[in-house]
Parts: sequence; structure tokens; C-alpha cells
Amino acid sequence: MVPVVQSPTLDTKPGLMADMESSPKSQLKPLDQEAHPMGDTKRGGWITLPFIAGSMLAMGLAINGTTTNLQIYLIKEHNMESIDATQISYIVRGSLYLVPLGGAILSDSYFGCFPVILAGAAINVVAFVLLTLSAALPSLRPPHCPTAPAACQKGTPGQLAVLYGAMFLLTIGTGGTRFNMATMGADQFSSSRDQDTFFNWYFVFLYGSFLLGDTAIVYLQDGVSWALGFGVCLAAMAFSLLMLLMGARFYRMPAPKGSPYSELVCVVVAAVRKGRVDVGAWYYVGNDAAAVDSDSVGAPSKRLRFLNRAAMITANDNFLETSGAGHGASDSRLLCRIQQVEDLKSLLAVFPLWSSGIMLSVSIGVMIGMIILQALTMDRSVGHRFKIPAGSMGVCSVAAFIAVTPVLDRVAFPLWRRITGTPPSALQRVGLGHVVNVAGMVVAALVERRRLTIVRLLHGEAAAGWVTPMSVLWLVFPIAIVGIGEALHFPGKMAFYYMEFPKALRSLATAMAPLLIAMGFYLSTLFVDVVRRVTAWLPGNINQGRLDNMYWTLAVAATINFGYFLLCAGRYKYQNQSTAMADC
Repeated sequence: MVPVVQSPTLDTKPGLMADMESSPKSQLKPLDQEAHPMGDTKRGGWITLPFIAGSMLAMGLAINGTTTNLQIYLIKEHNMESIDATQISYIVRGSLYLVPLGGAILSDSYFGCFPVILAGAAINVVAFVLLTLSAALPSLRPPHCPTAPAACQKGTPGQLAVLYGAMFLLTIGTGGTRFNMATMGADQFSSSRDQDTFFNWYFVFLYGSFLLGDTAIVYLQDGVSWALGFGVCLAAMAFSLLMLLMGARFYRMPAPKGSPYSELVCVVVAAVRKGRVDVGAWYYVGNDAAAVDSDSVGAPSKRLRFLNRAAMITANDNFLETSGAGHGASDSRLLCRIQQVEDLKSLLAVFPLWSSGIMLSVSIGVMIGMIILQALTMDRSVGHRFKIPAGSMGVCSVAAFIAVTPVLDRVAFPLWRRITGTPPSALQRVGLGHVVNVAGMVVAALVERRRLTIVRLLHGEAAAGWVTPMSVLWLVFPIAIVGIGEALHFPGKMAFYYMEFPKALRSLATAMAPLLIAMGFYLSTLFVDVVRRVTAWLPGNINQGRLDNMYWTLAVAATINFGYFLLCAGRYKYQNQSTAMADC
């Protein structure tokens, strides 16, 4: 049996969730093990960092600041009801994590990173032109209305077309840039050490763009002028595009090598097509080596046996004997290698544990939207002159994540290891994150209950836009707790996927966490819609509702989901034995 050649990979570092990018590091390979086009060896290196980092910082500032504040913009400038604006925000945010998967596949399989990033940045410039025009021109938005949005004039079809067109373009443009920017950056370096250093800088600029977007851009848009805020975002995106172009002559651009996803589809197709064929005794290893029988070392595993048919040699597979029994090659499209079959099995085995993260993402997604609505009804004054923008409340989660991560790495985890003899495994960290997330939902329910009690005591239910005399800083507690939970479960999931996925599918492993975020936002929309239809908890004026009950519902659902996670974790059979030993 000739061993299957697998791509070299790098170790990963934890990623951040806050509208978070997944750690792209795990999908990359040292470039000294790849073939480069003629002349490429003279390109790349640290000379490219200012161009890539400057482009990424400007791009992240504009996109993150706008999406964080989109909910407020829809309510204040387009007279949408608060819950409707929240649901639209969920869809846009979910798309910003789902569409980039397509962008990553396009760059990996067909075009390479730089052309896809360049196209995405240009599309984002057009998106911000439309957003700036919609904020600056009265003809592109409904008349300002100081009363409750339910009684105000809504946008015309033409105005909504411009608005939704801008959001659509922003989603498509981000699809080309979000995951590919880090990949292109690491492609500029030939050694693992340089790539490690690059990723340290990558996360510095990434987190910096989050913080600037959630604070400075949100303040400009909401506190000074929406037109000015979007104009600054437009200028930032144009600067990002300019930086990309200025550095083009220095970039190393490896040729795309195709996508492993097509191989997964081939396994399913081949297994189905051979579904009625009698089970044979020989299975295809691949390339120059060979076939093995079902009892040999290297034969397909017994789990999910139906898929083994994809590697089973039949009379129609054009298997050509070349050097004696068990050796040969095949030109059949319905004959897959054993490694391809096992890769798909590994992916399917991880799916139940992956699915346990959906409810986790839903609870966080719902909180992100509802916290903004709560902030709009609370006292946001700090001193006599400054008022905290409602859209900036989410920055507390980012800050908590950043603050607690070194504490976990330097204090909590070493203490755990001293007490138990082993460091906390990836799944143990994920489990702790589930528990902390439930605590965050409980604290959110208690804070909202206190707010509603004040509203009832002061009879503020009926007044539209009535501000509760309760500091918005109370919301920091649940947001920070959820951020601490993210510091546990998000890097833990990334580490688990990386260790357990086959090497050929490490790029898919990095996509699993962002896919959870996307599903969380999409399902948050569905969850809120169901709550509106079957209960009276979410009226247009949340002072008349029972948002605390929704948080209690999320806490109960997240607790049940934690039980499901424990069941899946207990039944999971590890593919990587080093992972299994760490979890003992």
C-alpha cells in the first residue's frame, strides 16, 4: 500500500467571534513546499505587510462599523419598526459569514486570492457609494419622523431598492475579502515562523478594525451624521482598494490548486451509483499503489459502510492491473480512493458535535440584536455631554474576549493542568463555554426584568421612545459574560475541528465555525419571528413587551442544548488519537 500524500499544515491560534473571523491559519500551507510560477520567488515577504494590513484595517473598520450600526440606521432613517430592523440585520450579518465561504472556494479552485479580493473590494466601494447617497439625499429615504416608526411613512419601492441593493453588494463584496485576505497574507511568506508572526499582526489589525468600527464609525454615524459616517466608510474602502493595488507588484500569487469539496461529492455519487452492486473484496487505494482486500490493513473502516462502495472495485471501474495482484490504476470517475471515503466519514462523524453549536450561535445572535433595542430605551449618558451609541454596546463582548483570553492562557488553564494533570481539552473548553453562555442568558433576563419593573413603576409603557431611568451600563454584565463564553467555546471549536478533520479538509475545518455564526443569525430571524407570532413578548415598543421571557426561553433552550452537546461528546469516537488522549 503506497501512503497517501497529504498536504503539510500549520498549527492554529484561537480566533475571535465578535462578528468574528474564523482563524484562517489552519487552511494554509508553507509556501516552501509549493511550486510557484516563474519569478514568484522574488516576490512576497515583509514588504507586503503594510499594503495588506492597511487594506485590511480600513476594510474591517468600514464593514464592521456599518453592519454593527445597520439596525439603528433602519430604525431612525428608514422608519422601520425595531423588530423588523433587527430581523433584517440578522439576515445581513448571517450573509456576511455565509457568502465568504463561496469566495474562499472560488479563490481556492479557480482564480486565486488576489483577483477575488480585488473584485470584492471594488464591489464594496460601490456598496458604500449607494449607502452614502441613501443617507445624503432626502429623495432616497422616507421623510424623518419623530414619532413611533409604526405611524411613519415607509420607504418607497425605489428607496428600498437602493437600500437593499447596497446591502446585497456589501454582502457579495465581503464574500470576496473576508477569508481570502488572511490567506493571501500568509502566502507571502515561505517559512512557518514568518507565517506565525504574520498572524500575530493579522489579529492585531483585525481586532483593531473591530474596535474602531464599533466605536468611532458608530459614533460618527449615529451621533454626528449618517451621511458623514458612510462617507468615511466609503473613503476607507477606497483607501483599502488603493492599498491593494499599490502592493500588487510585490505580492506572491500561488496558482489555485482546485477544491477538495468535489471529491466529497464524488464519494456520495459513486456510493449511490453502486448501491445495488454486490459488495466486493477489493478496494482502491489510489494513484500508483493499489487495491487492498477488505481484511487488510488500510481497508475502509466499518463505520458508515455504505460509503465504502465508492472505493469498491467493480467490473465497470476500468481498474488496470499493472504489477501483480492488488496493484493497478483506474480511470473511472465512479471509483474513489479509500482516503477520500474516510475523509467524508470523518466529516460526517463531526457533524453532530458541530450541530450542538447552532443553538449557541442562535442565543448569541438574538442577544446581539436585542441588546441594541434595550440600549435605545435606557439612559446612555456618560457625564453631561457624551452619550454612548446604542450600536457600540457589542464592543463590550469583543473587549471581554480580548481581556479574558490571556487570563485563560496564562492563569486558568495552567491551574487546571496543575490540578488535573492535563490541560483542558478542546471539547472541555467548548463545554465550559456552553455553561458560561447559559449564565449570560440568565443575567440578561434578570437585567431586562429590572428594566421592565422600572418601566411599570413609572408608567412608561405607553409613551413611544420613553427612556428608562436606568443606566445602559447594566447591559455590560450579560454582554461581557457572553464574551467570556466565546473566549472558551469559539477557540475550542476551532482547535477541535482542526485536530479531527483530515488534512485534505483543513480548509473546510476553518469554515465550520463561521458557518455556525451564519446559521445563528439566520435562525435568530426565524426564532424572533416565531416568538412574535405565538406570544406578545416582542411588540414594536419593547417597553410593552416581555423581552425577559425570551431570554429565559433562550437560557432553557441553551441548557437543553448543553445536554445534547454532552451526549454527542460522550459518543464521539476520535479520528486523531492525540485528541482522544487530551480529552481523557
